Amino acid sequence: MSAPKSDKMVLAGDIGGTKTHLAVFAPGSDVRTPFREKIYTSGHYPSLEALAREFLAAIDAQVEYAGFGVAGPVVAGRAKITNLPWVMDEAQLAEALDLRSVHLLNDLEAIAGAVPTLREADRVVLNRGQAASGGAVAVIAPGTGLGEAFLVWDGARYLAQPSEGGHADFAPSNALEAGMLGRLQRRFGHVSWERVCSGSGLPNIYDFLKTSGQAQEPDWLAEALAAADDPTAVIVRAALDPGRPCRLCQATLKTFVTILGAEAGNLALKVMATGGVYLGGGMPPRIMPALGDGSFMKAFVHKGRMAPLLRQMPVYVITNPKAALWGAARRAMGSSA
Repeated sequence: MSAPKSDKMVLAGDIGGTKTHLAVFAPGSDVRTPFREKIYTSGHYPSLEALAREFLAAIDAQVEYAGFGVAGPVVAGRAKITNLPWVMDEAQLAEALDLRSVHLLNDLEAIAGAVPTLREADRVVLNRGQAASGGAVAVIAPGTGLGEAFLVWDGARYLAQPSEGGHADFAPSNALEAGMLGRLQRRFGHVSWERVCSGSGLPNIYDFLKTSGQAQEPDWLAEALAAADDPTAVIVRAALDPGRPCRLCQATLKTFVTILGAEAGNLALKVMATGGVYLGGGMPPRIMPALGDGSFMKAFVHKGRMAPLLRQMPVYVITNPKAALWGAARRAMGSSA
């Protein structure tokens, strides 16, 4: 496949601590059909510049613009990846890669940027609702951490906006969660939503429920957790196992879903997300049975006098893992227009 005849090819990337997904697009093309794409192990490279150079050297295309979604806050055109020693700067990247411009954007801002392009096959409905034309859209994404973003309508298109709301103070909604908050405050000091509503936070719920006597930990599960690199995956599998479900893991996942629903409802109210609410990140697609059992929506609408407003908001789970890449590509394509 030869490169399109264009002097404005764009490079897009979804940059994470574990893997980096790069792709090249022709401006104005469908983000679903990149010219070239490849996934790399991030830790094998000393910098994004080194990784991008290798990728660009292997393709026959003249790239002039780039957009990268990064797992961390972007301030004044600079960002650092969580769990990697990469420090990225837009101007330095543009110079090192010989590009006209580079845009760094938070990974949740990138996911939000892809929302207008999503099709029915890219999402699952949790609440059909009734979207208001031009209404704001909220995006909340529990993955390794908890990301939040939103989109606003400027009269012609939706514009994605970043947020670090996942690090705001966790607010319990019942006595059980209040007890967990006290336990976590003694451990961490500040307790954010991310401490209890993310892949890294799920084990905190599990430990609290176990030590407070909510359910017993089976011996087989204790052995599996001790041997696991990722305890969250073990807990989720045990909660959803139809043959041997674990009561403690089921309680953990139910608490997690309730907390996620509550914070999704908080975000929806704060940005007046009458255009819809989207759940992104790695966890929601993995826990669809738990999200669809009613617990999430019950917590989402449990906002007193605002419950009728929340019931009208469409709620979706993003199931396509390329959303962040697509959002970064759309930002880069905007530069090339």
